[in-house]
Amino acid sequence: MQEFSDVCERAARAGGQVLLDWQGRFKVRQKAPKDLVTEADLNSQRVIRKILLDAFPTHDFLGEEDWADDSPETAATGHPTSGFRWIVDPLDGTTNYVHQLHGFSVSVALEGDGELLVAAVYDPISKECFTATRGEGSFLNGKRISVSDCEEIPQALVGSSFSARVERKSPEVARFIEVLLVCQALRRLGSAALNLSYLAAGRLDGYWATSVKSWDVAAGVLLVREAGGVVTGLDGGPLELNHPRFVAASTSVLHEELLRTLGAASK
Repeated sequence: MQEFSDVCERAARAGGQVLLDWQGRFKVRQKAPKDLVTEADLNSQRVIRKILLDAFPTHDFLGEEDWADDSPETAATGHPTSGFRWIVDPLDGTTNYVHQLHGFSVSVALEGDGELLVAAVYDPISKECFTATRGEGSFLNGKRISVSDCEEIPQALVGSSFSARVERKSPEVARFIEVLLVCQALRRLGSAALNLSYLAAGRLDGYWATSVKSWDVAAGVLLVREAGGVVTGLDGGPLELNHPRFVAASTSVLHEELLRTLGAASK
């Protein structure tokens, strides 16, 4: 497992360096409204793929840019055929990156036989690298991290993610309002991978998302679980990684409160 972990972190850091190298000199193309794609993430993914598949040539690889022009339904799938699958987002937080805001990252995770095994989320601006290995805990730049002990939603700092094309009467907006009215504060930071990393580190107490893809959250889910947090589907059942609609929280008590609050939006 150590070899998996070492290569995972090395790939994430290499992808992050590519993003820094390209920052400020790329051309932007607009794939869809509010959905910006750059040469930077394409080159980041190429570097990450090479590192991972040079080390493990029989493994499968699922990267965001492989599915950039496919439908969401197609992109959500992609089951491993080798028993191992690397799940990669070479640039999570593209809009932040394009606008030269902090809050973007590289996310790399390895899935084996349906279980998340190792993970790395790297923020190239802060130089923070969040890592996790199944059964061994979560770490930030080599130091163990853990979730907060928050159990009450009025004391909770909560993160949320919206789709790029959210509509006024969308369920996502209704859920946002329900949580906003009862939590201490609510944040939409722009990177699902960093939201989950911050939850694992105790900086956020809860987080939910219903419009993300597996490459956005695979690494972060393992980080939260290994840091002692709870991640389930939006209905409280098991998380389906290929179609991630989920609620994550630092404690089981807070998780139940978030589930009830989000459920109230559909009543």
